[in-house]
Amino acid sequence: MASDTDTKKNENQNHSAGKARWFRLAPVRPDLPEFDHLLDFYWGGPERRITGITLRIIAVNAITLLILMFGLLYLGQYQNNLINARLQTFETELNLISTSLSEKEIPNTNLNIDTNRIVFKNLEKLASRFAKTSRQRIRIFDTQGTLILDTRTLPDHDDRLWALEDRKTQDFHSIKTLKKMMRFIIDLLPEHQSLPTYPENTEIPPGLIDALNKQITLSAWQNKQGRIILSAAAPLLMNEKPSGAILLTHESTEIEQDISRVWIDVLKIFSGALAMTILLSIYLSGVIARPLKKLANAAENVRRGQARADDIPDLSHRHDEIGELSLALRQMTSALWNRMDSIERFAADVAHELKNPLTSLNSAIETASIVKKTSDRKKLMDIIKHDVQRLDRLISDISNASRIDSELSRKAFEKINLHTLLTTLLETYAANPLERSNGAEQDWTRSIQTPKATIELHNTQPKNIVVWGLESRLAQVFQNLLSNALSFCPADSKITINVTPLATKVHITIDDEGPGIPENKMKTIFERFYSERPQHEHYGQHSGLGLSICRQIIEAHGGQIFAENIYGPEEKPRGARFTMILNKI
Repeated sequence: MASDTDTKKNENQNHSAGKARWFRLAPVRPDLPEFDHLLDFYWGGPERRITGITLRIIAVNAITLLILMFGLLYLGQYQNNLINARLQTFETELNLISTSLSEKEIPNTNLNIDTNRIVFKNLEKLASRFAKTSRQRIRIFDTQGTLILDTRTLPDHDDRLWALEDRKTQDFHSIKTLKKMMRFIIDLLPEHQSLPTYPENTEIPPGLIDALNKQITLSAWQNKQGRIILSAAAPLLMNEKPSGAILLTHESTEIEQDISRVWIDVLKIFSGALAMTILLSIYLSGVIARPLKKLANAAENVRRGQARADDIPDLSHRHDEIGELSLALRQMTSALWNRMDSIERFAADVAHELKNPLTSLNSAIETASIVKKTSDRKKLMDIIKHDVQRLDRLISDISNASRIDSELSRKAFEKINLHTLLTTLLETYAANPLERSNGAEQDWTRSIQTPKATIELHNTQPKNIVVWGLESRLAQVFQNLLSNALSFCPADSKITINVTPLATKVHITIDDEGPGIPENKMKTIFERFYSERPQHEHYGQHSGLGLSICRQIIEAHGGQIFAENIYGPEEKPRGARFTMILNKI
């Protein structure tokens, strides 16, 4: 058995244009919960969602945020610990001062200034000495809550010394700004203890009433400038009886200094985190941006026609989205170049095939103008008519073949029941319309009698077989192969269709009892415009595109098609076999 075409072509032509084709599948609505639908919409489909690049981006952001978070939590807790520790020290100082004032300096007196000025002078000296040593403000009240002594109003009190000490701990403007920012952040932390504002001008200072009631109070405050103030109040006792109250207030600059040092540490941590972020960003820039730039430049060169698929960087070793992108670009470019090469070869083949009948037409027309006999003129007119019909058939088949390629690229593939497709196609060959069934039977064994031969259908494993594809184009393949087999098989012979399902593939073979295929033509028969017809058929009845179209359609479906001979006991071909391999669902 031979095939349909018109001229011999080179066997080493590249026919891989359709092998790497990406075809689209019709969307199948999965039976997923609504939550999975939302995830698929967000991630772009039910595919691998956590990838290499995703993990890198998450790691970069998480590391920086964790460093900052731990630093801030530590700073807020550190300030609270400092205040609590200073209050404990402050309580010890309060006990020492109150004991000294109560028992040593004012024995047998109720601290009344009018009755004992000498005792008050001693009290004033002692309080002034304590105030200078501890840098605290000391206020003493009598049992009625009347202020009788305030170290800030004493003549020897000098605010300039305190201001000088404050200037020693004064920060630069940038540090102050950083402090304000950090203080605002610390105030938002749940671990931070928010301090109330200290009441500067009030007749009854905080803690005075508790001290007159024999209670000791310790408090932490902040002034209007945001500085920390510690206050303490304790009763003054003489012979276990209250003789007044003492109030200590202290602007805790050492806490400010300690926190300033911590702020400097936070600044260092922040600088380190910033440097780490910059370095990681540079790393990500190299990991992501640089290969993308290379791919973009390669794609631009392809657009200009200065590069092919091999010139696009192969980044598949990365095993991430960029590697997948490089593979997709290489495959796409290869498919585009193969398509362009195929179009170029197709145009050359078409020009060559059209030239033959045109040359014959030209010769017949030139000869017709000089012949005298009517019989010769009639013979030339028959030749002209035959060539015109041949041209018309060629143009129709060429138009058909060119539409197939674009249709296979545009249309979405669907699920095809192979049993329904083959049985429906076979019934169109039945000589007797009464032999046709309604297509509902699931029996694969089918025998159809045609005017020339019997077509039998068999399946080694009777069951439903579904493949992806375009039903009309797969039907065209089977129809072309059956028509080819019918044209070569002798009268009263048999054509057998066997369907063999495997794990992921399905094999369909079409056997006939014709003369077979020449061994050196097994690949040539699938080339465009190659034709070798039976002797009883007239020349030019076929365009030679039938088997070429079959191969084009099968390869577009991701399958294979090939031909072989069936040998008998005498090692002579007793028929031809065409095998198609399709992907099974």
